[in-house]
Amino acid sequence: MDKEAAKKTIVEFLQSKAKSKSKFYLKDFYAVLPDEKNRDVKNLVNEMVQDGTLEYWSSGSTTLIGLKGTGKQAAAEDEA
Repeated sequence: MDKEAAKKTIVEFLQSKAKSKSKFYLKDFYAVLPDEKNRDVKNLVNEMVQDGTLEYWSSGSTTLIGLKGTGKQAAAEDEA
């Protein structure tokens, strides 16, 4: 799968789950792209964070990844 198709697949997955969950573990992305190596998926997710498509969220002990500007935390930040 080429890089742009993989990025589109990740964004579509996140949009399809947006009503129930906005942030996911990195390992969840491995399942979205099962034919890709884990390291390649990790690099792709990092690239998408750098270009502003995705964002990291950390609770201090856990790091989750989601679409930039989605979720309860984003809504709370917009109000502040």
